[in-house]
Amino acid sequence: MNAIKKTLACAALGASALSAAIGVQAGFQVSGTQLLDGNGNPFIMRGVNHPHTWFTGRTEQALSDIASVNANTVRIVLSDGQQWTRNSAADVAQVIEWCKDNELIAVLEVHDATGSGEQDSAGTLENVVDYWLDIAPVLEGQEDYVIINIANEPFGNGVAASTWVDQHVDAIQRLREAGLTHTLLVDAANWGQDWQGVMRDNASTVAAADERNNTLFSVHMYEVYQDRSTIENYVSTFLSTHNLPLIVGEFGADHYGNEVDEASVLSVAEDYGIGYLGWSWSGNSSEVASLDITLNWDVDNLSSWGDFLINSSNGLRQTAQTATVYEGQSSSSSSDASSSSSSSSSSISSSSSSSHSSSSSAQPGAGDCEYQITNEWSSGYTGAIRLTNSGTQPVDGWSVSWEYSDGSRITNSWNAELSGNNPYSAANLDWNGVLQPGQTIEFGFQVNKGGADAQVPSLSGPLCD
Repeated sequence: MNAIKKTLACAALGASALSAAIGVQAGFQVSGTQLLDGNGNPFIMRGVNHPHTWFTGRTEQALSDIASVNANTVRIVLSDGQQWTRNSAADVAQVIEWCKDNELIAVLEVHDATGSGEQDSAGTLENVVDYWLDIAPVLEGQEDYVIINIANEPFGNGVAASTWVDQHVDAIQRLREAGLTHTLLVDAANWGQDWQGVMRDNASTVAAADERNNTLFSVHMYEVYQDRSTIENYVSTFLSTHNLPLIVGEFGADHYGNEVDEASVLSVAEDYGIGYLGWSWSGNSSEVASLDITLNWDVDNLSSWGDFLINSSNGLRQTAQTATVYEGQSSSSSSDASSSSSSSSSSISSSSSSSHSSSSSAQPGAGDCEYQITNEWSSGYTGAIRLTNSGTQPVDGWSVSWEYSDGSRITNSWNAELSGNNPYSAANLDWNGVLQPGQTIEFGFQVNKGGADAQVPSLSGPLCD
């Protein structure tokens, strides 16, 4: 959302020194289209945005109130001083502690480069990265609780796709070279709405710049997204093209009098197992006051938009699940964690759902199947199976089967319809069933190990034989 439109009342460490100062933490990790928390459990963001940099005196109470409506994530607006008053490292550290006190995951974003290339007052992405490096010492050790949203909507309209790609590649590489290991979040082009498809078409190139393979992406859904078909087409295309996580980092019920299909945003997010963060808790200027979730910061006085976001069938109260790093669980007990409420994070059933294909049109030998261990601990691990269409014709519907001989058992899965109880079978969901020639898809799962080491079973199926 344009920073002007949503105005609400409107010495960097050396890379080598910073690398030595920051310890490697478990933290969040990207696995295919899924985000895993520090215990290796799937985590789907369900929360709101809070305009901290303009209302610093409201934040402590606001975070308590946000937690009270069952949000599991809050996106925090910060300033690096290019447009607004700079938030100090000590201030950011305090916000992180308040988030942790309320069992919220903090998505920290810098707002000052919003709309660069179109808005004259916007700062630069390069300077935003300088800010992250400057405050890095207070981010150290917070990898389980903090996601770095590099910059809010850092490019406006009319900016070349290569600029969005190249500057984000540079930003990611600088952050990693400096030693920051947090999950990174990248906003879409076109004031976040990506109506030209810049992020939709180029996310894999940006993600490839991350040596830790730990970057996810955010689209902001306002007036460009007025019907379910537009919303679902964007989400399904992004996920199937890039096999990377996507969230809706901002959205509302309307925008400057233009309708947004907020019901479909919630529904599609739930159907596809992606995160969403509503804009914004309170304090919007008069022309966009309808975007206030609470009226005058009062959690007991919700706007119609806020009531829908929080209390509807796909809203926060019904769908948000706290990150397991707050539940006193270690990785060894993660098998007790409940799976996502999303249909994309399916529980194991005795038979495959009739709504998903369980057979494949691929010819034997026309593909490749690979079983991967993505994160292992003493009693379990998360894994992934990658399927590649190496043939010359599209594959419409896929399935794969495997069996553990050491007593291992799957406890939850995502991005596939899982059936059976050793042997297991997985089949595509509605949105990821078609593989074009050369395309690879990935689905993931969590396993309780039957032995000391993770077993890598043989795979069978039309794309594997």
